[in-house]
Amino acid sequence: MALFNFKKREKFTPANGQLEAFLQGYSVEVMPRTAEKIENFRDLLPTGTRVYIAHIEGTPIEDMVATAARLARDGYPVMPHFPARIIKDRATLADWIARYQGEAGVDQALLLAGGVTTPHGDFDSSIQLMQSGEFDRAGFKRLHVAGHPEGNRDIDPDGSMKNVEDALRWKQKFSETTDAKMALATQFAFEAKPIIQWADNLKAAGIDLPIHIGIAGPAKLHPDQIRHRLRCRPFAQGSAETRHGCLETPAPL
Repeated sequence: MALFNFKKREKFTPANGQLEAFLQGYSVEVMPRTAEKIENFRDLLPTGTRVYIAHIEGTPIEDMVATAARLARDGYPVMPHFPARIIKDRATLADWIARYQGEAGVDQALLLAGGVTTPHGDFDSSIQLMQSGEFDRAGFKRLHVAGHPEGNRDIDPDGSMKNVEDALRWKQKFSETTDAKMALATQFAFEAKPIIQWADNLKAAGIDLPIHIGIAGPAKLHPDQIRHRLRCRPFAQGSAETRHGCLETPAPL
């Protein structure tokens, strides 16, 4: 007996171009080690596609900048991660920004706390990175921050959304003072309903930052993916479970 009884679905044609409009301006994410395996990004992505570069703990900044420079030369707007907890101090932050700008022309960033538990230095949250003023001084045009549609128990251990929402209110106010355009980027989700409810709640709270929804990329169905799905779903209400291999993009505050 088959474990799952999948039926072939009829071809879905969205009414009035809904799906096409929804996917306009999509982005993708790579890491330096995965980018190395791709001979030519132009064979896979239209030029002009935004490419996030995930900065995992232990990845040298030189590798991050080299990946950014390569993508920029190929015609892709690059948005590297700046995980606060692996940045030693303000001088290091300024150095990273200068390298990205000088070697790759970077003018946008995804600001995160990062997946590590113990900060490597002075920074503990993306709010502190914004408070440093370094991105405004460098003239960054776009800053994205993390969104948590299903909460984050690293931030709210009691399972509420209080600290997450307080942080978003601060970021909303910051967006009104910075010249950079801001948006929320979520980790990939398994269901639409929690995201829709979360977006409605944000709007009711006066938080109107644009939301960029994370979606898992297309892949062949494989037993490993089924196990991955079953393992990750219990953590959807928790933190970015990078240490469990569940979510690739660390995105606390």
